[in-house]
Amino acid sequence: MPNDFVHLHTHSEYSLLDGLGRVKDLVKEAKRLGHTALALTDHGVMHGAVEFFRACKYGEIRPIIGVETYQTVWGRPMGGRDAQFDKENYHLLLLARDMDGYRNLLKITSQSNVNGYYYKPRVDHDFLAAHAKGLVATTGCLGAEVPQLLMQGKEKEAYERLGWYVDLFGKENFFIELQEHSIPELVEVNKVLVPWADKFGLGLLATNDIHYVAEADGSPHDVLLCVQTSAKVQDEKRMRLSDRSYFMKSRAQMEDTFRPLVDLPASAFDNAVRIAEMCDVNLEDPLYHLPDLPIPEGFNYESYLRHLTEEGMRRLYGDRTDRPEMQERKERELRIIHEMGFDVYFLIVRDLCEYARGRNIWWNVRGSGAASLVAYSIGITGLDPLKNNLIFERFLNPGRVSMPDFDLDYPDDQREEMIRYTVQKYGSDQVAQIVTFGRMKARAAIRDVGRASDVSLDQVDRIAKLIPAIPGKPVTIQDVLTEGHEFYNPELVELYRKEKWVADLLDTSKQLEGVARHGGIHAAAVIVADKELSHYTPLSRGSKTSITETITQYEFPILESIGLLKVDFLGLSTLTVMREACRLIQEHHGIEYRLDNIPFEGEAAEPAFRLLSSGEVAGVFQVESQGMRRVLTEMRPSAFEHIIATISLYRPGPLEYIPQFIRRMHGEEKVEYKHPALESILAETYGIITYQEQIIQILSQLASYTPGEADLVRRAISKKYAADIEKHKNIFVAGCEKNDIPTKAAQDIYADIEFFARYGFNKAHAADYAVITVQTAYLKALYPVEYMAALLLVERDKTDKVINFINECRRMGIQVLPPDINYSGLDFEKQAVPADSAQLALNKDPGLQFDFPVPAGAAIRFGMAAVKNVGEGPVNVILRNRREEGPFENLEDFCDRVDLRQVNKRALECLIKVGALDRFGRRRPLLDVLEQMMARSGGAQSARDSGQISMFDLMGEDAGQTQAVPIQLPPVEDAKSRERLLWEKELLGVFASSHPLQQLSVDLSKIVTCSCAELNESYDERTVTVAGMIASIRTTFTKKSDKMAFVQLEDLQGQCEVVVFPRTYLEFQDQLEPDRVVLVKGKAQSRNGRTSVLADSIQTAVDIAHEIVSDEEKYQVKLLDVPTFNGTGADEDEFGLNDPSDEADVDEVPRVMGGEVVREHTNGYSGDTIAVKVPAPAAVRMPEAVAESFDPFAGLDNDDLPSSESNPFANEIPDWMLAEMGGGGDDRVTRRPGDKPHANGSHAQKNGKPSQVASHQSPVASRQSPVTNQPSPVVSQPSPVPSPQSPISSPQRPSEDTDYALRNTQYAMPAPRRTLRITFSRSGQLDRDKYRLREIVEAVRDPKGRDGFVIVMESDGTRHQLSFPNEYCTANERLINELRTHFRVDVAVE
Repeated sequence: MPNDFVHLHTHSEYSLLDGLGRVKDLVKEAKRLGHTALALTDHGVMHGAVEFFRACKYGEIRPIIGVETYQTVWGRPMGGRDAQFDKENYHLLLLARDMDGYRNLLKITSQSNVNGYYYKPRVDHDFLAAHAKGLVATTGCLGAEVPQLLMQGKEKEAYERLGWYVDLFGKENFFIELQEHSIPELVEVNKVLVPWADKFGLGLLATNDIHYVAEADGSPHDVLLCVQTSAKVQDEKRMRLSDRSYFMKSRAQMEDTFRPLVDLPASAFDNAVRIAEMCDVNLEDPLYHLPDLPIPEGFNYESYLRHLTEEGMRRLYGDRTDRPEMQERKERELRIIHEMGFDVYFLIVRDLCEYARGRNIWWNVRGSGAASLVAYSIGITGLDPLKNNLIFERFLNPGRVSMPDFDLDYPDDQREEMIRYTVQKYGSDQVAQIVTFGRMKARAAIRDVGRASDVSLDQVDRIAKLIPAIPGKPVTIQDVLTEGHEFYNPELVELYRKEKWVADLLDTSKQLEGVARHGGIHAAAVIVADKELSHYTPLSRGSKTSITETITQYEFPILESIGLLKVDFLGLSTLTVMREACRLIQEHHGIEYRLDNIPFEGEAAEPAFRLLSSGEVAGVFQVESQGMRRVLTEMRPSAFEHIIATISLYRPGPLEYIPQFIRRMHGEEKVEYKHPALESILAETYGIITYQEQIIQILSQLASYTPGEADLVRRAISKKYAADIEKHKNIFVAGCEKNDIPTKAAQDIYADIEFFARYGFNKAHAADYAVITVQTAYLKALYPVEYMAALLLVERDKTDKVINFINECRRMGIQVLPPDINYSGLDFEKQAVPADSAQLALNKDPGLQFDFPVPAGAAIRFGMAAVKNVGEGPVNVILRNRREEGPFENLEDFCDRVDLRQVNKRALECLIKVGALDRFGRRRPLLDVLEQMMARSGGAQSARDSGQISMFDLMGEDAGQTQAVPIQLPPVEDAKSRERLLWEKELLGVFASSHPLQQLSVDLSKIVTCSCAELNESYDERTVTVAGMIASIRTTFTKKSDKMAFVQLEDLQGQCEVVVFPRTYLEFQDQLEPDRVVLVKGKAQSRNGRTSVLADSIQTAVDIAHEIVSDEEKYQVKLLDVPTFNGTGADEDEFGLNDPSDEADVDEVPRVMGGEVVREHTNGYSGDTIAVKVPAPAAVRMPEAVAESFDPFAGLDNDDLPSSESNPFANEIPDWMLAEMGGGGDDRVTRRPGDKPHANGSHAQKNGKPSQVASHQSPVASRQSPVTNQPSPVVSQPSPVPSPQSPISSPQRPSEDTDYALRNTQYAMPAPRRTLRITFSRSGQLDRDKYRLREIVEAVRDPKGRDGFVIVMESDGTRHQLSFPNEYCTANERLINELRTHFRVDVAVE
């Protein structure tokens, strides 16, 4: 065809920072142009080959696999590293004609990267000649050998070299390549090459050197080159392409490109199609390529696996092994394993486990692998799958042919040893780590483009920070610019429209966003093959951080898809903690614990379950979060099965069933089943579907699915494949009917399957991790000092964790002693408090819920290697001398015995600053004699090295010491306490002696809302109080030139940010000093995954603050605020959700007179009582009897008045859920720091003390009759009431116009444009409805939205409306579809 053409010289994004074209975009453009084929020829690598092959097949064009490799200079070996001869290299275009050619491309690419890398991955002519079979080659671009020789005037040499290539590849496989890119030298080269084609009888080949897809991509690509070379676009002397012609052209454009310069025959273009037709490769591989494993003679893989399985079962189960059900399970597993070809895989994994066992390397199998009886019997897993009712097909399903995957956890400091064993076992040429690619995410792209475009760093940073950075949920630039999207940012859109530089920055960044920027190494995965890996994948050389000699160029999904074995060597620090704790236990108690004998079930594990029930689980695997602690304290687990269920219900959901599970578990609610056939399946979880395995059992036992088929149905439902869900619904119902299960019951059961399949957890994985959860709890419960020491040892480099664990130790009554030259080792150690210690005994926290058996005098000592700038070398010098000659008696003894030249002056200074030498004197005087110490030590060591003996030595040690001249400490004032603490903080990361907060005479737990570390999204829009030391202050100016500050506040648990806007800054700037302890009150605000406090007041007199708030109950986060219900404040009984006997305990009775509510407030400073009149809600008509007990604001802090995020069920939500689920709020009444709220949870005062409120007290005490289908007006809000007696005023204020621009803090809401009406049908299950309502509100609310929403609740023909007048949403198609499909509610837009 005259218009047909194929591009054979194409670079993708995998020509890192040189090519811009994404593989799919390149294929799509070739298809649009009508091309029948396309080649991929990246620079020196083949990262994208398989991805490109599949994209072409999907796009129905022929894939041509190639590479533009680099060559050494003629005669130089690829291993040469001579700077004079080997720095120069040439390009060479190679295409795979067939599979032999593809294999040779893999070898050429691998060898050039592994053995030929010198500036570029190069191949020499000899290696090329040995691997030329099946390849098509060309003379290449201007950087190739023949064109370069012509440019250098070496025409004869060029001619000879051309002849060499023709002889090597043959005339039919070698072509004269011609390009045109506005390069004068290229024109001259082409004029020579065209006639040479006739002389050698070679075909001409016109190509375009494609580096990006479309012509418009030229400018972004130019920026990409600047990113690669760290240049700026404006730089004159920088790398740049010759013009903007490096895009994918049509044949007509190609002909027009050459026409003015050289008259090419049509064959120059037709030959591209001819070459494409010559090339035919298939990169798909249906076979598995598992490595060979030596096994005993007389066995094959199948028989040896059977032998090991039967032997293991006899050892584990004894006579039970012969039971029919156990034999059936064994035979079924062995049959499936063999039929799928994985006998050797199980043996390979077993071999790894046997090596780990022999080296005392602890391991755990995560994921579904624990479901295999064979794996348990041969020693891979340690959990009985039969006892725990685990299903093998969840791990290996014959209906879903894919490689099984045992994910192996090892101690994070021993996983490298396991990888090295694998390399040793199978050979370095068959084992490699796997490449991963770091791609330009939105923020990174903006910063890279900004630097290249020479935009100021401040401006670039400002724009970049307007893009949310949410872990696990990447946000694109287009998301933020798209109105209606959940991440839409109107501020950025406004800048984009008004500022050209912003538009240019974002437009270019969008072009680069997602492009591969650099290669890395997969954190855990290793590939193992049956022959050298370069037969299957191109390789790169290992880096300084890699363990294997080579790295695969294909990513792991590609490698698995072509049949290669991936083994995950995962590092789990908890295993390291357990191992170290057990080492300490053996050292101090003589008891040997291993992973297989630490109790996790039965009576032996009872201490662990008591600890878990107490909630004192800091440092316990998987259950440290506040929400999980609350679950455990309410559940009070007493069996291993309870922990499996807890992990399964809590982690992926469905959270709303946890309260029901707990009630049923404790006999407070009857266990019900939709059919008796479910009892045997769901009895262990009290009738609630919790595990994926239970879904498989239901499908199998009730509807006669095979386990494999049932697992496929489960997967289809979890993936929300609508067609499959509906198809299997009919199959399931029909199958149930055959088993005498009524249609209605079958339909109800399938509805439950649909719901739970989306949340149900893999029981095998949960059980694996539950074992470690209980075992870590056991170690902490019985050996708290050893366990906490192990935690500190393993997590020593993570400052936040060290702070938390030290604080936990002190709560438990365990002293954490500072570094000491006579007692510290390298790392944290368990020690007895020395007799000469100045440390006072610690009392346990009276609020501790578990009685930890801490021996009297037991402590944990800081290691000296934990001190910054010290390191293991200097510490070992000190320790070696101390072991040989005993503790140091005084400063002189220390200097004389230790060679301080090996310790070095800086390390010694740091040890003094953290108090390691406090026994020899005060820190400041010691620092002043540092030079004397170094000189004395140097003299003593020099004398010892030269063999000199003083007369004191001859007189004996005691006499010598008596006569020694002491070092006189100068009489200078010691460093202040604050300075010493700062030294400790700087050099240890923590306050070793004490934290400034611990020096206060108040109990902060009665003052603060939460710790700095606990401040998160659940507190968003809430009034909070935090206390801490000011770690840093950064001041800035708003657009109005008003000064404001960003303060980092630090407490015992961590840090948080406090934003001090200009008005607050003006009032409290004198309080803002580094290292000062302050109390901050304000509103929490979450933005882009980060929660800050917007300060209203800052106090330093914490003792006074304590008196102010000591009578208040500690703030509890509510699930949702109270909405309006049919226009009034909602009450649970109005939905029929509370028991009629569950009456509110109203302690304060306001008076309703003349349309006003009279409330009494007590001023927190003066104690005066103030009568405050506020308008009564006009829309509420209350009978006189009701009015006497009606308080529209009962149970609410003034900062949490009705109709923000809404929750008619708040008091039904258990405490464990409250801590992690919060909603927005809206300040409607100004409350000054001196005002005592009626409650912060919230209760009126009785005799000056907070009254107790029933656990199910309704947040609104009104009792209104339901209104059917008729929404009433919203309750009007009371006006703000001043409190003149309060000395500190924090009035509600509009958002500041600042560079910080927290514009989603909305103080004055606009009228909504539209209203989203959501109709919610009650299910009859209270907990489920509560959870669904919360989820709906969370999904709908959008602080940046401009639409309103209401929720209409239907129940038994009655409708009630919840209004949210101060909450907004964005009523777009995405939200409406999500509500309809995910929540299955009716939605209308008004």
